[in-house]
Amino acid sequence: MELKFYGAAGEVTGSMHLLDTGNDRILFDCGMFQGRRKESAEKNKNFSLDRSKITNLVLSHAHIDHSGRIPMLTEKEFSGRIVTTRPTKGALEYMLLDSGHIQESDAQYLNYKSLRSFLYNQEQNKQQQGMTNKEKADIKKLLKKSPYELDTLAIEKLQKAHGLEIVTPLYTMEQARQSLTYIDGYPFGTPVTIGKDTTVKFYVAGHILGSAFSLVTVKQADRTVRILYTGDVGRFGKPIIKDPTLVFDEEDRDIDLLITESTYGDREHDPVKDLGESLKKVLISTFKRGGSVIIPSFAYGRTQEIIYILHELYDSGQVPRKPIYVDSPLASNLTTVFGEHPESYDEDTHKTFLEKGLNPFYFDKIKFVETVEESMRLNRDETPHVVISASGMCEAGRILHHLRHKIHDAKNTILLVGYMAQHTLGRRIEELGTGIVNGENSQEPPEVKILGKTYPLKARVEKIGGFSAHGDKHELERIIAGSNLNVKRIGIVHGEAPQSEAFSKRLQELGYDTFIPAPGDTITI
Repeated sequence: MELKFYGAAGEVTGSMHLLDTGNDRILFDCGMFQGRRKESAEKNKNFSLDRSKITNLVLSHAHIDHSGRIPMLTEKEFSGRIVTTRPTKGALEYMLLDSGHIQESDAQYLNYKSLRSFLYNQEQNKQQQGMTNKEKADIKKLLKKSPYELDTLAIEKLQKAHGLEIVTPLYTMEQARQSLTYIDGYPFGTPVTIGKDTTVKFYVAGHILGSAFSLVTVKQADRTVRILYTGDVGRFGKPIIKDPTLVFDEEDRDIDLLITESTYGDREHDPVKDLGESLKKVLISTFKRGGSVIIPSFAYGRTQEIIYILHELYDSGQVPRKPIYVDSPLASNLTTVFGEHPESYDEDTHKTFLEKGLNPFYFDKIKFVETVEESMRLNRDETPHVVISASGMCEAGRILHHLRHKIHDAKNTILLVGYMAQHTLGRRIEELGTGIVNGENSQEPPEVKILGKTYPLKARVEKIGGFSAHGDKHELERIIAGSNLNVKRIGIVHGEAPQSEAFSKRLQELGYDTFIPAPGDTITI
């Protein structure tokens, strides 16, 4: 029996691991790589697995770095099923379609920009002088049906006529829609057959709604092998959803191999109880400057948590009741998924909201932005407000447009509320913002490139680490040493090298046998 590591080995995105039992090939997650645009695009396109030989996919949760390449898996030759929890299945009905839309939109925009630049240069060379604004506007008009819609057919025709490279999407919305037909949702705690004498049972992971520890049991002639894949581990005491599981069924306690994430393997989070107070300070100071708070946020989990805490702060009168805009159609849809699964809520959420007949995610000052036109008007709104928008690492989506309109104004705040992977725009803003606070960038404001254009970073950058949905080093350790599990061997994935190495060292100090796989490594169980 072997396990091969294809993604999120030595990094934090692109989760994908393949278990070969001898009879079946079971895939753990099928995630998208995120980071440097060109490098990530190459990794995502390189789907090297033989789809026809994969029996089934076990999916830990719906975040795109764990699920985003599912449409590539199901595109051809795959004849298995995707096994996950019921809330995750509900979330994927929105998240994969949104991902397909982003792939299409990004490709269309890059083609538009490439062709527009080519036509600008062609016209300038013809005139041997700079272009007027009217001439530029005429070219843009040629390539657009309206101020908000590209003429993709005209763009493609002109690209072909001029021999320009055409960018194609990783997959389309239609391919994403087709992939949904492969997904089955199951309740927690119920064994599900995924291969010959092989089952999976889901335990609450506490990372986001529906996230699961996947306990795979393989019964062989002479022994039973148990593999526990954590996916992403949540925090303890966070609002809304239940804490990660510490008490496993008696028959599931002896684990031959544990595959665990290590995103924050050497770090400590701010206490959960301080989240509301930290958010309160950021809001009050920004509103006093007459500015707005821009929050890049994962659409699933983080957005709903921020809404929950804002609801509490507004209801208690602790902050000025400025408008709150959720500018992400995906986040709006996923908030309805939260509403459909109150069985996953923790006791506090039931007491604070549900037992009083209140919806945690809807109140009078919150507005869910629907159309592109509404979003564009909001970009230009200079009155104080809060914007929560995807994507969480600032790599795509409407958050890019809010940033380019607000990043150059010192009265505004960019509030980071989660992990920013290496080589993402979010990580660059975080690092440059830290430099401003420490006085390292005191001469001239640092510059940030957004959608191909450079902007000075003058807005204040704040970070609240406690919002992270990933457990810190103590919480990760608690899952292993503080639960009722007996673990023989531990593989450490989903972490940058310093985090994985620090967590591995700590577990070894506690007496555990650990290893850190590199991409492409295979181990024998």
